[in-house]
Amino acid sequence: MNDLDPLASFASLRTPEGRALLDAARGTEPAQELAVATRLRRDHPAPLVTAVLAQTRLRQRAAAKFGAEDAERMFFTPNGVEQSTRTSVATYRAERFGALGVRSVADLCCGIGGDAIALARAGIRVLAVDRDPLTVAAARANADALGLADLIEVREADVTEVATEEYDAVFVDPGRRGGRGRIFDPEAYSPPLSWAVGAALKAPRAALKIAPGVPHEAIPAEAEAEWISDGGDVKEAVLWFGTEPGLVRATLLPGPRELRGRGLPDPSVRPLGRYLYEPDGAVIRAHLVAEVAEELDGGLLDETIAYVTADGLRPTPYATAYEITDQLPFNVKKLKALLRERGVGILTVKKRGSAVEPEELRRKVKPQGPNSATVFLTRVAGAPTMLVGHPA
Repeated sequence: MNDLDPLASFASLRTPEGRALLDAARGTEPAQELAVATRLRRDHPAPLVTAVLAQTRLRQRAAAKFGAEDAERMFFTPNGVEQSTRTSVATYRAERFGALGVRSVADLCCGIGGDAIALARAGIRVLAVDRDPLTVAAARANADALGLADLIEVREADVTEVATEEYDAVFVDPGRRGGRGRIFDPEAYSPPLSWAVGAALKAPRAALKIAPGVPHEAIPAEAEAEWISDGGDVKEAVLWFGTEPGLVRATLLPGPRELRGRGLPDPSVRPLGRYLYEPDGAVIRAHLVAEVAEELDGGLLDETIAYVTADGLRPTPYATAYEITDQLPFNVKKLKALLRERGVGILTVKKRGSAVEPEELRRKVKPQGPNSATVFLTRVAGAPTMLVGHPA
């Protein structure tokens, strides 16, 4: 085996010797790697041991996305771990495809197969396509490892040359990373968003995964736009075709909980009430803060800031509520004195519309004491402001 050949190195992991070593290396901590590598190299080729330990590290990283049980059986590439869809999100999407009556999907730019796995587990037949040989090898290995090879056909090809007419739906997850990191221009995706939209419009149903920060003006009129968060973290945006053109929605996992846009005007700015609500990131990205403000009978602290304020406490899955006890003009010394007076040693700092970094503020105020508080660095009616409170 040539340790410079990624494909040969990957193939070695699937041999009986490679699988045995993967079992033996399971659970190896970083501090143990040198000792484990030294021991294993006594009886096994050094390149194989190196590949096994690298795969073990990837499996450990992947556990957060795929769960430990699946991650320990699957095969990963560094890019695959970084770019693959979290299982909870992929499962939600597969269930939505199923609810739309979809029984077969062409998964274009399939990566290591995260979405294909979720689709297959939902009983949907999948053609999984990618042009990178190593990525294709990983996707094929994962279909085998999870017992889904009967439902997942993995093909190495340029997705722009693949015929998809026989499938009920198309799913496209274009590459959004280049040599310099994340790509923000949708036309610089690989393949470009315009190509993916064209492919979607030819299919009965389609979903295109895009970056959550996509400009709303880049969304085609034929698409429904959905922003998805999981545990409060925004994970992705998806353009759906063949569903409800023009609809904008925020979907919160677990749940799912769904907030649908109603085309409301921007909320009015009002004075600070007793409560501040921090909308979920998917709500903000979907431009649905107005829908949340209406639900809470609230308004904005500042016309450019996505914080909602209201006099009453109303439970909502779409925003986190804080009771505000103090409003200060931006003044670190006054804040430090207030926190010392309250005995605050556990300080959470949130910011929106402020150039001050939370860690910088925390160093300056040096919180000490048994109590906790949350500080919001923001603007109120245009003025830099500090709000102090606690979760309601």
